[in-house]
Amino acid sequence: MNADQMFSESITQKEKFWGKQADQIEWFKKPSKILTDDGINYPTWFEDGELNTCFLAVDKHVKDGFGEQVAIIYDSPVTNRIIKYTYNQVLENVSKFAGGLQKLGLEKGDTAIIYMPMIPESVFAMLACARLGVTHSVVFGGFAPKELAIRIDDCKPKAIITASSGMEVSRRIPYLPFVKEAISMSEHQPNYIVAFDRKLLGNRIDFKNDSTLVDFEKLLTESEPADCVSIESTHPLYILYTSGTTGKPKGVVRDNGGHAVAMKFSMKNIYGAKEGETFWAASDIGWAVGHSYSVYGPLINRNATIIFEGKPIGTPDAGTFWRIIEEHQVAVMFTAPTAIRAIKKEDPEGKFVKKYDLSSLRTQFLAGERCDVATLDWYDEFVSVPAIDHWWQTESGSPMLGLMPGIANVKIKRASAGKPIPGYDIKVFSEEGLELEPHHEGYLVIKLPLAPGAMMGIWGDPERFKFGYLSRFPGYYFSGDGAIKDEDGYVFVTGRVDDVINVAGHRLSTAEMEEVVSSHKEVAECCVVGIDDDLKGQVPFAIAVLKSGSEIDESVLEKEIVLLIREKIGAVASMKNALVVNRLPKTRSGKILRKLIRTMLDGKEYQMPSTIDDESIVAELQEKMNTYKKKYL
Repeated sequence: MNADQMFSESITQKEKFWGKQADQIEWFKKPSKILTDDGINYPTWFEDGELNTCFLAVDKHVKDGFGEQVAIIYDSPVTNRIIKYTYNQVLENVSKFAGGLQKLGLEKGDTAIIYMPMIPESVFAMLACARLGVTHSVVFGGFAPKELAIRIDDCKPKAIITASSGMEVSRRIPYLPFVKEAISMSEHQPNYIVAFDRKLLGNRIDFKNDSTLVDFEKLLTESEPADCVSIESTHPLYILYTSGTTGKPKGVVRDNGGHAVAMKFSMKNIYGAKEGETFWAASDIGWAVGHSYSVYGPLINRNATIIFEGKPIGTPDAGTFWRIIEEHQVAVMFTAPTAIRAIKKEDPEGKFVKKYDLSSLRTQFLAGERCDVATLDWYDEFVSVPAIDHWWQTESGSPMLGLMPGIANVKIKRASAGKPIPGYDIKVFSEEGLELEPHHEGYLVIKLPLAPGAMMGIWGDPERFKFGYLSRFPGYYFSGDGAIKDEDGYVFVTGRVDDVINVAGHRLSTAEMEEVVSSHKEVAECCVVGIDDDLKGQVPFAIAVLKSGSEIDESVLEKEIVLLIREKIGAVASMKNALVVNRLPKTRSGKILRKLIRTMLDGKEYQMPSTIDDESIVAELQEKMNTYKKKYL
């Protein structure tokens, strides 16, 4: 069956197709209901099945005789350590840590937050939660305490699992102090903080004087192994927060059964990874890619996965990725275009690439934001393996657009994210909900039901789920992205249609950033837009109007706004620029014309909006922008 036939069957004979895919994993209780869809409630997959995701990722391979195969490769250029764990060793660590969590009273139905660096213990914690049916929420370590506090209050964890500190190229991230600060801000108070003491980095933890503080290592070593709990297919495996346009993060809920089926299907067919090979997704576990393709996908497919603690450049140089590919014989790699752009910037002539034997690398996948053609040209010239751009979201958990080298040779169209993946009946709609002809830009929507593994909803907020995703075009999931489809069925994603920006593959809310900027005592009103950036795809740019009578120096204000964003949102926001203006362009109803501001900042042609209240503001704004760009950009 070729990719087009596979896609056709997944749409016209959904239950038959996904029933066959469900047979590729081992169930404790095989589902008799493949799809439950009454046309009223949100469709669900495999609802009467029972399984355990940790069993599929670890125990099954040990049971099948692959216990001595390498499962996890920890490669940390920032600490100069490489450690390999076999499936036997992962099983011992995970089962004993799960036993430790049981001793603390955690059980199926509870939630736990994991706020940790890219170390093996983070993966052990995720798998231990999955083993018990404890729904985990991994929070990216780059988020500030305020952001962590919001998530604590939303998912109400019984425990927070963290580490003493994280290590980047030239700085340490104080994980445990951030957790304590976040808890001091939150209404919900977890019962325990389980902290891994990274003795190698110093700053030892004092466990003696705090009854809520538990030693991760001691808990693991002194506990009896826990068995896998049989989990309903629809039981939440994890909550993963993604930015929303209101500024309040949305907790995307992922199930166990559909997710496991999607992981096995995508690893085999979309990424073309063969069991036993090394697969590397260079992503933090705090993001959707890290969940799906640094942890669960590769392990369920019996691949060795690389947990990388470092950066594509500066640890120690622009050859780090290529060194890892050679040393660990990576067959398939997945990263964001940002990483390749950073390497290209440091090594435009490909000198570092030429130092390494990359013959093991079969395919390179890119996602997170659209990859520009210049970067693809550089990659093709110096690395010379297929680089496949594809598209998906935190909400889907696996690709929705892409190509399928696991099935056959693929035809790449550069700048396209590929064709719809089986299970995703993708259309391009007009504002009125009519399907557009090829080469017309519109809204990217997907006919329900979405494929297995896609979000079940938003944690604790079903109305927000319906309103945000399902209400605009009834019967369809609204992605929030614009797109164009060509006559061959290839889709070109044109970007967000709301006010969430994509910074190096990380979706961040401009509304949330505006709240922070407006909290400055000298700022009367503001807006934050995402502008084009060669390295990160987009970066936020703040425009501020000062309060009447303010005498603050504009350069001082800019520095203070940048620091505020770093403090309240985190360094991940990459805010560097703030421009002071006399007034903002608005519609007659008072809405800020963000698209106009963004277009002007990007130096692109624009039309005067018909809804603008005062056209003279545009010339005034352009003059300020030109002066700023000459001075700073």
